Parts: sequence; C-alpha cells; structure tokens
Amino acid sequence: MNIFQELAVKPWADGQSKVDDLRAGRSSPPAARKLALKVFLAVVAVLFTLLVTAYGGRMTYEDWRPAPQVSLLWANTLMLILSSIAMQWAQYSVRRGNMDAMRAGLLAGGAFTVVFLFGQVLAWRQLGTMVYFEVTNPAIAFFYLITGLHGLHLVGGLVAWGRTVSRVWGDVDVAKVRQGVELCTVYWHFLLLVWLVLFGLLFTGNNLDLLLKLCGIR
Repeated sequence: MNIFQELAVKPWADGQSKVDDLRAGRSSPPAARKLALKVFLAVVAVLFTLLVTAYGGRMTYEDWRPAPQVSLLWANTLMLILSSIAMQWAQYSVRRGNMDAMRAGLLAGGAFTVVFLFGQVLAWRQLGTMVYFEVTNPAIAFFYLITGLHGLHLVGGLVAWGRTVSRVWGDVDVAKVRQGVELCTVYWHFLLLVWLVLFGLLFTGNNLDLLLKLCGIR
C-alpha cells in the first residue's frame, strides 16, 4: 500500500476493521520504509545546505579568518570512503544471496565508521592544541558545529546498522535482511556525499569565492 492508498483509508467504513486486523502487528511495508528514509534524507540535506549557506554568509565579514588546516581530516575522509565501499559490497553480496560476504561487508562498514568518528574526535583535539587556535574565531565554531552534526547522524546510522547486524546471523531469510542492508547502504552513501561536499568547500583551504557563488551570495 502506497502513501496515497494510506491517505484514502476510511476507518469508519464497513469492512475496514477486517483489513486493519489482518495488518495488525506487522512491520511497515518496504515501500513505506524507503519513503521514510527519502524524506529524512531530504530534511538532512536541507539542514546541511542551510549550514553551508550560513557559513558562506559569515565569510563575507571583515573579521573572518579561515580555520587552521587539520591534516587528520584527510585520513578520516579515507575511512568514511572505505566504510561506504564496504556497505556497497554488503549490498552487492546480499542481492546475490552471499550471506558470508554480506556479513563481512557490514562489519567492515561499521568498523571503518567507528574509526572515522574516533578520528573526528582526535581532529577536534588537534585543532584545540594548535598554537594559533582562537576561541573567538567563528570558523572554529562552524567547524565544531558542522562536523559534530555530521558525526551525530553517523552515530544514528550506527544504531540502525546494529539492528541490521543483529538479524543477519544464523539461518536467516535473505529477503528479510536485504532491505535493511540496502537502506543502510543508501544512508552511508548519502552521508559520504555530504561529508565530501563539506570537506571540499570548508576544510581544504580558503574557498570563499567558490562557496559564495554556490550559496548564491555572489
């Protein structure tokens, strides 16, 4: 049942109670889960777009000073890329019924993600110990805000990842775990794309002109 059929349901009509009883206790349809993820990703995309726009607007002020370069972010980016590749391998494997490879891909994807998050914490500490670190620099505040929000979304993804991993051990039905793996993979690819945009525009140099043009400020 799609979203339009859901909206067209008449709970007061004769016979509707029988339909509801048949569906009672069942999990939400696969299409509903996919739709929910798409809506959530759209909201997250808008959130980060607004943050990038606000960042670009703040860069136009005379007191703006770019944040110090943190080389560890390059290694962290590699970890996130590897996690996305591992999740893609898990999806590829589950579609072909290769459960062992799928489990390995899921575990590798989660492990690389944890390493990425740990690396982000180390990057925060590295930034804080730099001799020219200034608390009043707005670029530093944006750095913490944006990387922190991205990290929180990855932590939320790990919760869903953990629920999926808990269902793939033993003698399981491939069809029951396939969607969970696919949704996790889509989420990981999305957060990788978000991070690459943020990293490329905000943390690899003074990209003021490019960023302002993308934000429509210039």
